[in-house]
Amino acid sequence: MEHDDARSPELFKTPFSRAYWSRAAQDAKKLRTLVFSALMVAACVALGYLRSVPVVNNITVSWGFLARALCALVGGPVNALLFGVVEDTVGYFMSPGGPQGGYNPFYILTTVLGVFTYALFFYRAEVTVLRIFLAKLATNLQNVFLGGLGTYLWYSGGKGYWAIAAGSAVKNAIMLPVQAAMLAALFAALLPILHRMGFLPDQASRLKLWKRPGWLERGKTRAQEENAPRENPWEE
Repeated sequence: MEHDDARSPELFKTPFSRAYWSRAAQDAKKLRTLVFSALMVAACVALGYLRSVPVVNNITVSWGFLARALCALVGGPVNALLFGVVEDTVGYFMSPGGPQGGYNPFYILTTVLGVFTYALFFYRAEVTVLRIFLAKLATNLQNVFLGGLGTYLWYSGGKGYWAIAAGSAVKNAIMLPVQAAMLAALFAALLPILHRMGFLPDQASRLKLWKRPGWLERGKTRAQEENAPRENPWEE
């Protein structure tokens, strides 16, 4: 039986199950999910007007990935496919400096894949700081290899692919801890609010440092049972 309430205790250990994708498809069709996604598209556009966070030298961190991660958290991987296409297209034509050069559909792929990856890590899962770091690591690797390929194919200016990828790798490695910290701070603040609004299940209502392995929990329960005081069968 399917649960219509987002607060239902339906979390998944991994996305590799039919139930996971059935739930993701169900959530992607909900009006509240579509409205939230539209708000996140608008947020991405608005965040594009904010000044980027300087890290070192000429390396800066923009803000749009925060809204993409939130949409992935709420909407799931099926919704992420539509959101990525819409957000990249709208963001391009409404960028602060206006469209620069020709419209490149290749970058839709990188945006869609990035939001899709966030969804695989965050949707219907207990969000932890470690999970956030791994999700950001995965998307930054996509930026290095896929983003580098797009730059090489359209804007290389004579540079080789590996030279472009190497420069991108340095940039993304420097940005990684800053982006992960920004995302962790955002989730710590908004997870309880999204839960109260009915977007998240109870188990995903707050950010955790890490998740205790299942075998550790079972060992703790077994030890508690062994150390529990036993009743005296001769007492009345």
